Amino acid sequence: MLALRLLCALLTMVWPAAAAPAGSLELAQHEELTLLFHGALQLGQALNGVYRATDARLMEARHNLGFYDKALGLLGEEVSHGRDAAQELRASLLEIQMEEDALKRQAEATAQALGEAAQGQQVLRESMKQLEDRLRSVWLGRAHQEFEALKARADKQSHIMWALTGHVQRQRQEMVAQQHRLRQIQERLHTAALPA
Repeated sequence: MLALRLLCALLTMVWPAAAAPAGSLELAQHEELTLLFHGALQLGQALNGVYRATDARLMEARHNLGFYDKALGLLGEEVSHGRDAAQELRASLLEIQMEEDALKRQAEATAQALGEAAQGQQVLRESMKQLEDRLRSVWLGRAHQEFEALKARADKQSHIMWALTGHVQRQRQEMVAQQHRLRQIQERLHTAALPA
């Protein structure tokens, strides 16, 4: 469009020159044509510079867009990995809570068994005391056998109590370890949920 305007301007300047007398008019037209061509050349160079600068900016913008797309892709992957990790942590937390509930039920059952065993041991002690009193008065064969049988039962009950106490202590240690793992997973979940 600009080249067409320049050509039209050039023709309007040259066209009257054909009807004018030769000499000074011809020289003036030649100077005008020279100036016009010089201006057109400068304009073309300026437009070429603007085109190159615009092209360079467009290339830089394409490069930046590619970089931003890549950064967004990496960020999306990080978010996806964070979600997967949080989901795994939640599953682990649920599993540990279920294990802790099972341990609590076991501990309650063991505590109940210990209570019953303690009651049984108390009954045995009372029976042994009664037998000892009876044996003091009369040391007969049958009473002695009953005493030995009750003593054996009492020893067995003591052994069961000792084993159950050790079992309860182990369960308590497992519950403490489970609670520690639970706290660690909750802290990791809390950290994963925080915005970056």
